[in-house]
Amino acid sequence: MKDLIRAHAGLLFAGVATFVMMGAGQALFGPVLPVYVRDFSLTEGEAGLFVALLWVGCFLGVGLMYFKGAVIGPRHTLAVMAAGAGLMAASPAWGLTLAGGVVFGMGYGMATAVFNPRVMRAFADKGPSMLSLLNATFGIGAIAAPLVFVWLGSDPARAFGIVAAVILAIWLFAGPAGREGAAPPGEIKAFRPDWAILGFGLVAIGMEASLAGLGPTALIRAGVEEHQASRLLSAFFVVFLLARVALIFVAHRVQPFVLYAVAVGSAALFALGAMLWSPAVFFVAMGASAGMFFPGFYVTASAKMGEDMRVPPTIIASGLVGAICAPLLLAPLSAALGERGFFVLAAGILLAVSGAALVSLRRMRV
Repeated sequence: MKDLIRAHAGLLFAGVATFVMMGAGQALFGPVLPVYVRDFSLTEGEAGLFVALLWVGCFLGVGLMYFKGAVIGPRHTLAVMAAGAGLMAASPAWGLTLAGGVVFGMGYGMATAVFNPRVMRAFADKGPSMLSLLNATFGIGAIAAPLVFVWLGSDPARAFGIVAAVILAIWLFAGPAGREGAAPPGEIKAFRPDWAILGFGLVAIGMEASLAGLGPTALIRAGVEEHQASRLLSAFFVVFLLARVALIFVAHRVQPFVLYAVAVGSAALFALGAMLWSPAVFFVAMGASAGMFFPGFYVTASAKMGEDMRVPPTIIASGLVGAICAPLLLAPLSAALGERGFFVLAAGILLAVSGAALVSLRRMRV
């Protein structure tokens, strides 16, 4: 493993640094939402559009990778992410803020489709564990960003400006990563979409996006003070990170869809706890479940769908459909169901998916 890490140090540096900033950028979307609601006089449905458009941008970025993935590398993704963060930092109007979210999302989606398959290929049989490591580093930025946001006086412009500056710094050193793991070695297996695993990913990533984006607003509606909601989001990502770190040591030893089933099942139980007892405590606990959603789903889908260059964008796109639709649907429905409505909806959805996952364990074995 040490030799592999040395051989692919450039790829690993660029991937880790990029995922840290992806986590920071996404995590800011939650705590800035109440500020935008107040500053731009938005309804909750209009505010939910901001979260959804991040994922619309991701979908566009992944779509670009589907058609042009062979010529897009790490530096392209970083440039687009920096442009989006810069636009949100400079934007004086709601429409331009939304546009910045879309552009940042495009870079985010491109980065996901660039780095995940390259790391899987570069580290061979240790690929699932290194994929967990790469995605765990996302949590570092996601933990820090809400705390930095509060420290900056809850100022979205300053927070997104820092994100843009750091991404540009990473861009300066990311050149060597563009040459590593760009294409699968040897014979390429045929592209064979599996709609069942794509459906499981759609729901799980939709819930992950909703927890990160709508969670602070749901906590505030349930009676949590605004700054405390930002701190709880940071704690959510601490637990998220710990779960992904744990996967580094076990992901290559356990069937990936078993991890997925455990993730959605535990998330359902925690959502019930948030609905019936403590939204704050059980929201944070859901971070552990959310941390396992993507690795279990991505590794299963990759094994079942082949090694064609179109496979990673297709896998990621399925999750993005959920990430786009879920906040748009859950934001207004949550408000209509009362102070804990978000957790009521989350519990119902996750219980249904948990049952479907248990029934599908044998079919999803890889």
